[in-house]
Amino acid sequence: MTEQKSELIAGRYQLVEAIGQGGMGRVWRGLDQQLFGREVAVKEILFPVGLGDGDRATLLRRFTGEARAAVTLSHPGIITIHDVVEHHGAPVIVMEFIRGQSLAAAIREQGRLPVRRVAEIGAAMLGALTEAHGARIIHRDIKPDNVLLTKDRVVLTDFGIAHLADATTKLSQSGTVIGTPHYMPPEQLEGKRPTPANDLWALGATLYHAVEGRPPFEADGLHALAVAVFTRPHRPPAHAGPLAPLLDALLTKDPAQRIGAAEAAELLASALQSSPSREGTTDEADLERPESAPAPDPATEHAPTPTKRETELPSSAPLPTPTAVEPAHVPDASRPPVPERPTTPPVAVPSAEDVISLGWTDRQGREEGASTRRRTLTRRSAVLGMAMVTLTAGTVLTWKLTRDDPPGGGTTGGGSTASTITVVIGVDAPLSGGGDLAAMGVGVRNSADLAVKTSNSTGHVPGVNFEIKALDDEATPAKGGPNATQFIDDEKVLGVVGPLTSGVAKTMAQPLGQANLVNVSPSNTDPVLTLGPHWAKGSKSRPYKTYFRTVATDVDQGPFAARYLHGEAGKRKLYVIGDGSAYGTGLASGFGTAFAKLGGTVVGTDQVDPAQEDFSYLAPQIRASGADAVYFGGYYDAAGPLSAQLKQAGVSVPLMGGDGIFDQQFLTPNTKAEGSLATGLGVPAEELAKGRDFLDRYQEAGYPEAAGSYGPYAYDATWAVIEAVKSLVEGNGGALPADARAKMSQAVSGLAFDGVTGRVAFDEYGDTVNRQLTVYTVKGGSWTTVKSGPAVN
Repeated sequence: MTEQKSELIAGRYQLVEAIGQGGMGRVWRGLDQQLFGREVAVKEILFPVGLGDGDRATLLRRFTGEARAAVTLSHPGIITIHDVVEHHGAPVIVMEFIRGQSLAAAIREQGRLPVRRVAEIGAAMLGALTEAHGARIIHRDIKPDNVLLTKDRVVLTDFGIAHLADATTKLSQSGTVIGTPHYMPPEQLEGKRPTPANDLWALGATLYHAVEGRPPFEADGLHALAVAVFTRPHRPPAHAGPLAPLLDALLTKDPAQRIGAAEAAELLASALQSSPSREGTTDEADLERPESAPAPDPATEHAPTPTKRETELPSSAPLPTPTAVEPAHVPDASRPPVPERPTTPPVAVPSAEDVISLGWTDRQGREEGASTRRRTLTRRSAVLGMAMVTLTAGTVLTWKLTRDDPPGGGTTGGGSTASTITVVIGVDAPLSGGGDLAAMGVGVRNSADLAVKTSNSTGHVPGVNFEIKALDDEATPAKGGPNATQFIDDEKVLGVVGPLTSGVAKTMAQPLGQANLVNVSPSNTDPVLTLGPHWAKGSKSRPYKTYFRTVATDVDQGPFAARYLHGEAGKRKLYVIGDGSAYGTGLASGFGTAFAKLGGTVVGTDQVDPAQEDFSYLAPQIRASGADAVYFGGYYDAAGPLSAQLKQAGVSVPLMGGDGIFDQQFLTPNTKAEGSLATGLGVPAEELAKGRDFLDRYQEAGYPEAAGSYGPYAYDATWAVIEAVKSLVEGNGGALPADARAKMSQAVSGLAFDGVTGRVAFDEYGDTVNRQLTVYTVKGGSWTTVKSGPAVN
């Protein structure tokens, strides 16, 4: 803005003086003429040079929506946003004007800060972040420049502005990172959907800088810095004292293993208790501080006149204490939190059981585990658990099986008079807490138990009696490592069935692989587990030689949907929309490529932000494109409103998505869902050739819970372990070899048998060769089966 001081912004805000400028904005001190000249900070958002009109309009719409959502935040640690307006085609934020100093300026002037002061700042920041995350707002750019220090407050500013940077990067496709990579976690640098875990990493990096005097990662150039963040541990803190455990836990590279707000609050409280008060401290950073207080930072956008919020915090009041609530699990009354996989929708025809795909990869914040309970696993036990895995994997495993006298006078089901060897098959799944994931997990456990009982009763492997050992992972990735350790430490365990979700699988696959313990999942769908991190770029590499699965993956859904829409539904012109997540982008990309190969035309593409609520602007574009269907790559929380708003705007073409929308939550708020389509992985048991027999035997066994969608696939996964043991016994003269665990992976790789779900065999990556999917439609307010069939490569 180059306006004269007399010109008003939005008819009320008079600019007085420019007080700062950064890469994404310019800040002015202004006066609100409608409120008796109250001082305000006016921040103009600067668009990148060369941005097209269409991209500018999209950015303006997205940014304004999120900034207005931030207006609802009310917390002493969050700067008050008074207004969001548009001026000359650019968004302008009007905020409270706080006279103070940024944390970055304090570090520049004073060097590293005392441990206790940094802990106090951290507690205030964590409280503010918890408040924002509870409102489903992620900051995305926590750094010392965005932390403001006054006499009585620690205040976070610039909520929503980093979202503009994210969107600009995606729209421009320039590959330029807009933001501050020194404080960005690996997943944010990789471009994955922001989650509360991003802000917690940035909190750790900011506090590290404050207490150590420099960031945790430093390198020459952006590329070198990114490599360091991705591949190297952070520099061990030398001055953090009791804050060191917190910094190490927050700077954990895997967001699934990173601590949450509740554990961070506990570690901060411990650090505060362990640190001397500032009145009597001898912290060496205190000795370096100048006697006089530093002058206010001239580039900080803040106010001399106390606002109502400031008067609520007297000068003698302690800094806010963070609430002990995991921010990722605080529900929004209007938009329910999205689980790692959808909850089970009712299917009217032909079954009351549903096929739902599990294991979404970048929904870990939305997508960081489906349990809404606070993690009970402490950071200490998680670290110790992983250490146990490493130690176990590094030793030579000695096979010692106990021989048990079988019931009934020492004879097996096959009539042998010899004593039997007990082999244990581990089962990992969510088994407690209620909800759909726990119900499916119990169905997986019961189905594995049925396979074991069937083998024992028929003497399928002479001389071997099978048992299951079921562990509850609560659908929480942090439980995966400790559960893997328990399986590894039990020498009788020769294979593991599960887990249910891909998030947990990622924490188990590596330690199980290091211990040569075979793992067969009936429900994980993330391609990375078998094809490696670069599969989407055409570079496949199997990361875990011991990992297998009996269900299709997300790679198959887009092409399967394209085949149905083109061949069965007769659609020729498609409008493709993605939600920006790795899952959604993969689905939309795979669909578009396959649809074009079939002779169809993608007449338009777009990307939406699930955080927004208004998708009606897409209706004119879709109508003008002549599309006869819409394909959506993403999750039900955005697909539901999008479907309803398109129908309300007169766009009557069907909307189709992957298993991310195959959920009751898609139907509940969507009165216009009739005729919508979705793909699900697998086939309902009733439609399988041997499915009815499986369900009859399951019922006869007396299990009180339903087998669920993945029961048949869990049965076949368990039977794969049983068949592998059988092949080892037969190849070793009727006895189990001493190194059976090490040979199990090769044995599973060579299997081929007819199971409940069809032919059970695995390709060179560990994926099933029998990849089946199902198309569902909404009919009469319920998901109904349309057609099942094989995946098409």
